[in-house]
Amino acid sequence: MSQPYRLETLVIHAGQEPDPATGAIMTPIYQTSTYVQSSPGVHKGYDYSRSDNPTRKALEDCIAGIEAGNYGLAFGSGLAAIDCVLRLFKPGDHIIVGNDVYGGTYRLFERVLAKFGLKFTWVDLTDLAAVQAALTPETRLIWLETPTNPLLSLADMRAIAENKAGNILIAVDNTFASPALQQPLTFGADIVMHSSTKYLGGHSDAVGGLLAMKDEALFKELKFLQNAVGAVPGPMDCFLVLRGIKTLTLRMERHCYNALEIARFLEDHGAVRKVLYPGLESHPQHELAQRQMKGYGGMISFIMESPQAAQRMVSRTKLFALAESLGGVESLIEHPYSMTHASTATSPIAVPDALVRLSVGIEHVDDLMADLQQALS
Repeated sequence: MSQPYRLETLVIHAGQEPDPATGAIMTPIYQTSTYVQSSPGVHKGYDYSRSDNPTRKALEDCIAGIEAGNYGLAFGSGLAAIDCVLRLFKPGDHIIVGNDVYGGTYRLFERVLAKFGLKFTWVDLTDLAAVQAALTPETRLIWLETPTNPLLSLADMRAIAENKAGNILIAVDNTFASPALQQPLTFGADIVMHSSTKYLGGHSDAVGGLLAMKDEALFKELKFLQNAVGAVPGPMDCFLVLRGIKTLTLRMERHCYNALEIARFLEDHGAVRKVLYPGLESHPQHELAQRQMKGYGGMISFIMESPQAAQRMVSRTKLFALAESLGGVESLIEHPYSMTHASTATSPIAVPDALVRLSVGIEHVDDLMADLQQALS
C-alpha cells in the first residue's frame, strides 16, 4: 500500500493486509525458523527466516510505505542497519559524515570500519560550502542526521542532494524526526535509516533498525547483504514495531506539543545557559525546520552552567527517567557526554560536558515541567 493514502492511513495499513489464511486483522507472529518445501527449491516464497519471514516482510513493506519508498529492510538494531549500508563500499572509498552524530555511529565508523580501509571526514553539514570542500573523487557516501544527535542541528537535505555528484549516495538517519515529521527520500536522499527502537516502536520494548529506499538495484545489493551478514530481527520484535507504528502520527503530535512548551520553559529558566530545539526562533536553522519538517520533534538538548550542574540536575528528576535511548511514550533524561556519546568524549566531535538531553514523552506537559522545575531548583 502506498500513496495516494495519507500518512495517518499508511501507518495503520501499509504492508499489513489481513492474514489470507485466517482473516486475522493483525499481522501474525510467524515464530518459525524454516518452511516446508514441496520439492527442492520450490516453496511459497519463504525457505529460511534469516532470508525472509512474513512478519518481517510486513514491517519492511510498512517502512517503505511510510517513508515514500519502494523497498524496506529490517535489522536487529539501528547500528546493524548502518553497518549494512557501509558494506556497500570498499577499501579506499570516502564517506562524509556530519560532525554531530550518535556516539554509536562514530564508534562503528572510526573504531571498526576504518580498520577495513574506509575513509571518513567529519563535516559541519549545516555549512554547504564545507560539504562541497570535503568532496573528493573517492567520495561515495554522505551520511547525515537531521536533526542531529544530540545538538539538534539541521542539514538542508535538498540542497545537499542537488549539489553532489551522481555516483555519491546520500543516507539520512531519520530516527529523531520519524516519517511523521519528514520523509528524506522526497528531498533527494537515496537511503533513509531508522533505529526502530525509538519513535517507530515508541514503547521502549523492542530493539531494531530499518532501511527504506526507492531504487531497485540498490535494494537488491542491500538485500543480499542483509541475508549474507544475517543481522536480522526476530518476528516478535517486528510485530511490536508494527504495532507501535500504528500510533506514530498521534504520538508525534503530543511529543512535538510537549517539547515546544518545555523548550520555551527552559529558555526562560535562569539555570539554563542555552536551549537547542528547532522549534525555537533562537535555533540557527529554525527557518529550515519550518520548510523541511512538519513538526519540531520530541527531543530537546540544553546546556547548563557546568558539568556538575548538569549531572546533578539529571539525577534529581522523578518523571524523567535517567536512561539512554529515546522516543518512547515515557520521558527520559540523560547526560550525553558520559552516557550515549561517551565514545566521542576524547574525539574531535565530543559533545559539551554540560549538555543535557531530553526525550520528551506524552505525559501531561504541566507534570513534566513541574518535574524539571524541581530538578533545576
